[in-house]
Amino acid sequence: MRFKPFIFVLMLCTLAASGLVAQETAETQQTDSIMTVEEAYLSSVEGVIMKELAQADGRDAKQVALQYIENAIDSGRTTEDMQVALDSLAKEGIGSVIRESGRTMNNYPDIRLKACELLGKMGTVEAKDTLVAVMFADNEPSVISAAVKSLGELGYNDEDEVVEMINWVTRKFDIILPTSSLALEVLNAYEKLAPKVDDKSGMIESIIRIAGNYNYVTPVRNRAYEVLKSVSGNGEKSGK
Repeated sequence: MRFKPFIFVLMLCTLAASGLVAQETAETQQTDSIMTVEEAYLSSVEGVIMKELAQADGRDAKQVALQYIENAIDSGRTTEDMQVALDSLAKEGIGSVIRESGRTMNNYPDIRLKACELLGKMGTVEAKDTLVAVMFADNEPSVISAAVKSLGELGYNDEDEVVEMINWVTRKFDIILPTSSLALEVLNAYEKLAPKVDDKSGMIESIIRIAGNYNYVTPVRNRAYEVLKSVSGNGEKSGK
């Protein structure tokens, strides 16, 4: 690592200056303060970069934006700028549509899917709102699956808003395009959200429908029976 020689020299200098401990402490405190300002500045610049890349034309720039955001989240940083960028990316091609000769030029389900996954790690009400909007507008099963999974991880369900949206999406895909991977994520989300559901009737109806739908693979239908037993035995709602 190129920083190791520098660190070694710094240690020698510190030992040689052992009689100036108080002065060194004061200088260190000042440096820490300066670094805090620098970090705030860099965070602001990073946010601008993320938003600009997210709103740029073409898939490549959006993929880079997602990588920036994922790295930031993995490092424990979440900002409002990241939320704005993810909101834009999750709705790319459904909320903001670019057409050319009648064709949608920015329909990137892979971008929307990844954005939905990252929204699940944001932990915010705003992330929940974006995911609910995506579920209402998107028709791609893989994107919906990612949104459902993230909603289960976030855990918000004020006034049963989230569970009712999941119920609606499940009915929709049961009719037009039964998808086992989506049904499995729905069941997992139900299990996580069940303690926070006021009215479980719609959720239980949805689970029973999945269990009896032979368009779904056997493991998914078996999972539906497991979840039905689990959610039926849950107690009263607990808050977020």
